[in-house]
Amino acid sequence: MPLEFSIRDDQQHTSQQELEAIFADPGFGKHFTDHMAVATWTKEEGWHDAAIDRYSELSFTPGSAVFHYGQEVFEGLKAYRRADGSIWLFRPEANGERLARSSQRLALPELPVADFLTSITELVKIDRNWVPGGAEQSLYLRPFTIAHEDFLGVRPAHTAAYYVIASPVGGYFTGGVTSVDIWVSLDSARAGAGGTGAAKCGGNYAASLLATRQAQEQGCSQVLFLDAADRSHIDELGGMNFFVVTAQGQLLTPELNGNILPGITRDSILRMAPDLGLEPVERGITLDEVLGGIADGTITEAFACGTAAVVTPIRSLKVGEQVHSLPQVDSPWSLRIRQNLVDIQYGRIEDPYGWTVRVC
Repeated sequence: MPLEFSIRDDQQHTSQQELEAIFADPGFGKHFTDHMAVATWTKEEGWHDAAIDRYSELSFTPGSAVFHYGQEVFEGLKAYRRADGSIWLFRPEANGERLARSSQRLALPELPVADFLTSITELVKIDRNWVPGGAEQSLYLRPFTIAHEDFLGVRPAHTAAYYVIASPVGGYFTGGVTSVDIWVSLDSARAGAGGTGAAKCGGNYAASLLATRQAQEQGCSQVLFLDAADRSHIDELGGMNFFVVTAQGQLLTPELNGNILPGITRDSILRMAPDLGLEPVERGITLDEVLGGIADGTITEAFACGTAAVVTPIRSLKVGEQVHSLPQVDSPWSLRIRQNLVDIQYGRIEDPYGWTVRVC
C-alpha cells in the first residue's frame, strides 16, 4: 500500500522577515527549512511511520550500522518558483528511480517511487514559503536513506530510516556563468569496476575529497577522474558528469559503464542535444583523445554538468605541470545548453519533454 505521510507539524517556525534575510544570500546547504519528511523501514514491517515533522536533530546510538559500514544513499533535486508564483519539480521520478537503484546496490530497502514523490511534494507544500523567487534561486531537496540498526555484524541492516530535508540555494554563479580549471587526477580513482560508482552514495564522494583538495592546491576548481583500471579513459568529475563538443557538431560524453553516476542533468542534455543541433554520442573517451583534440582543434569545448550548477564550462585541463586550454568561442554550446535547460526548469519556455511537475 502507498505510504501516507501524516502531518505532525505544519507550523511556520521561521518568520517572513527571517526568510527574506536568508534569501538575500542563501548560499548552498547553509539554511534548512522548518520541516522534514521521515519514514522507517524494518525487515518485519517494511516501510511505515511516514510523516512530515519539524526539522530537528536525529538520535542514533554509537552502534548504528551507518557509522561503521557506510550503508547509505542519497539524492539531490530542486523545486523552482516560477514567475506566476507556482512551484515545480524537474524530473522527480528519475530521482526516485535512481534512489531505488542506489539502494539496491547498497543492500538498503528500496522506497517505491510513488512514495518518494509523495514525500517530496508534501514537504514542498508545507515549506512552500521557503522556495525563493530570485534569479536562479531554488529549494534544494536532499532525500536519503541510512542503515539504522544498533548492530555491528557485517550484513545488511534490518532497520533503515528515510528522510528528506530541504535548503534554499542561490544561483551557482553569482556574477554570471564563468568557466573553471580542472585538475586531472592521475593517481587516485573515484570508483572501480564492480564497485559503487553508479550508485549515489556517500562513499563515492568521500573517495573524491582528497583529490579535490589536491585540485584546489593546484589552483583548480574540481578534479577529473580517470578509470581505475589503466588510467586512460575519462570517468567523471568528483560530483559532475563530463562532456566535450567537437568541431563536427558531436556532443561526446563517457558511456555509462558502471563506474559513472547516471546523472539526470546528463541524461536531459543528451535528450535535448538533437533539438539544439548537436549529435549526442556516448562512448569511451580517452584522456589522450581529449588532449589531442584540444591541441588540433577537433575539440572546441568541454563542460561539466550536475544538479547544483546545471552546466559549468571548462576553461582548461591541468595534467601534471601541463595546462591544456580550451579555445574561447563566441557563442559556446555549453551556455546555450545551460540556458535551454534552465528556461525549461523555470517555465520560461515550453517543456516538450514532459519533465516538469507542478506541486502547488
